[in-house]
Amino acid sequence: MSLASPRLHCRSRSGPFDLEQAICDLTVERVEEAEVPLEGLQERVHHSAEHSDAAWISWVALSTAILAVLAAIAGLLSGKHANEAMMLQVEASDQWSYYQAKSIKASVLDVKMSLATSADAKDREKAARYEEEQSEIKSEAERKQTEAKANFHRHEVYARGVTMFQIAIAVAAISALTKKRRFWIVSLVFGAVGCVFLVLGAIAQ
Repeated sequence: MSLASPRLHCRSRSGPFDLEQAICDLTVERVEEAEVPLEGLQERVHHSAEHSDAAWISWVALSTAILAVLAAIAGLLSGKHANEAMMLQVEASDQWSYYQAKSIKASVLDVKMSLATSADAKDREKAARYEEEQSEIKSEAERKQTEAKANFHRHEVYARGVTMFQIAIAVAAISALTKKRRFWIVSLVFGAVGCVFLVLGAIAQ
């Protein structure tokens, strides 16, 4: 289960920032929206439940269905935060470029004022305005950069949860096919770990 998203290419810009390259490299292929290619295993689990006399096999089928739902939810959340991280990265890069443009204008103005015999009042006013604008632009760029990193972190946490759910579904299928309950217990343990990642992603800042 994957959602198609438009490919976003991060533009490399020189600037006074060092945003994690992993965010910049996120593309549609890296939006680990956690494809869950385990529908076939789920069908086998349900088939085994229908043709088995063991009552606990039905519980395996139920737990597998629940795990699949949780995996889909975690996958959607993972993809959502990955896309937000990409967009914020692009916006932060644009802000830093704007900051550099203002810095160049301020430098040119400083040179002009230093070469002039007497500083013009308009030039001094313009220099003060450039300095104030640079401060605001820098603050906005740093804010977006921080938000991008936070979203990428949440994306990683949810992606780990999806992995745990996928493993849990696979082990549950093994349990149903081999009629060995201990594999189902292992599956539930992996599912519980996946739930922990789901909660950690929800409360992450």
